Amino acid sequence: MERANAPQPNVTLAQMFAFFIPLGLSSSLVTISHVIINGTLTRSAHPEAVLSSYAVAMSLLGITEKPAVLLRQTCSALVRDRISFRAISLVFVYLLIGILVVGGLVSYSDVGRLVFGGLYGASPDEVEPIMHVYRVLMFVSIFSGLRCLFHGVIIFNKRTLWLTLGMVVRLVGMYALSQYYLSKGVESGQVGAVIFLVGMVVEAVVAVWEGLRLYRKELPEKKPDHPYEKPSQIFSFYRPLLFSSFIAVIIAPAINICLGQTPESQRSIAAFALAGSVCQLVISFFSYLHQIVLNFYRTDARKVRQFTLLMAFIPTLLLGLLSFTPLGSWVMTVVLGAKSQLLHESLLTLRFFMIMTLAFTWLDYSNGLLMLRGETKVMVWSQASNVLVTVLILIGGLLAAPGLNSRIGVLAQSFGVVAELAVVTWSLRLSAKNSARIRPAEQLRG
Repeated sequence: MERANAPQPNVTLAQMFAFFIPLGLSSSLVTISHVIINGTLTRSAHPEAVLSSYAVAMSLLGITEKPAVLLRQTCSALVRDRISFRAISLVFVYLLIGILVVGGLVSYSDVGRLVFGGLYGASPDEVEPIMHVYRVLMFVSIFSGLRCLFHGVIIFNKRTLWLTLGMVVRLVGMYALSQYYLSKGVESGQVGAVIFLVGMVVEAVVAVWEGLRLYRKELPEKKPDHPYEKPSQIFSFYRPLLFSSFIAVIIAPAINICLGQTPESQRSIAAFALAGSVCQLVISFFSYLHQIVLNFYRTDARKVRQFTLLMAFIPTLLLGLLSFTPLGSWVMTVVLGAKSQLLHESLLTLRFFMIMTLAFTWLDYSNGLLMLRGETKVMVWSQASNVLVTVLILIGGLLAAPGLNSRIGVLAQSFGVVAELAVVTWSLRLSAKNSARIRPAEQLRG
């Protein structure tokens, strides 16, 4: 349990900005990488079909890749010496084997046809292109997990500028490759998968380079009193995060399945993908607020709350600017290449994402408090509430107003995040009340 009021040196807002800005930039650049891919695919001869195949395959990758991505926050929270790093590295190897087995079954067997044709509702003509995309995307998990493992070491050592550097190099490689494909002609969604994979390889190389240097020079072999030495101990912290992620990854496939049942299914999926990429570009910069909590809350809780207040409402203001001014049309048209009906649907969809941005920053801050207090089990219930609300709204939207098309998915996702925040907030308040009751009892015993 953290001691927020313990007499420790104060941290300045400038120090938090110096730590946070490189993290925010690296996260924003991740989203730009998806914008590059979507902008490349929209310039194909059949953009809606190509974007749809890529979006469906990517939604499944979100399931198979998520366990590896969670190693970033697990590593930054738990790794303090070489022994604990080797323990989490073994966890990564076990996860990687499982991810690749599942990916191989989906890519090269009837399991993929069952998943994409049955679960996602893709037509027989659409299933094979989606499987071709996923045959490339499945290898993304290898390098994504590797970079996240070493990102944890880099973040703990407060060398966050290296995350930005890795993303800049990644974007340069992706953009160059996208220009090559545009000169040749884009014929399938597999082009997007290849661009994504090459970018991930480049970023992983940068992360491993700096991470290994820090491992050799900054991490002691064994830090006194640090309890994490075996993979089983790592799992005690990691397991609730893993369970909650398995629950959460239902959301993207559920939305794509729902949008596949709307009257204009391909346009709905494509518009949701385009508007979602712009929304992620806006909120991604603020997706590391939990790291501010993990690294600075024990030092100065008041300053962390001030920092969060400074950041909290900026995503909604930015998205409003894009949604209700000509700037949004310019981004959709010039950057992403959307035209006519797809442009109109994407802009309408973007406006509804403002609901989600209002809750997002506070949810990330609150999840940081849960991790700091070791209460990660709460995330299982909060993610479950998110999924439940999302699915209920998806079903209700399809039954009551299928003509909303992609906006059904946005409303479901947004109110799912609101429900998740409500559960986390309730849990934190309950924990605070229980702590307030315990302290007087301890004083009386003293």
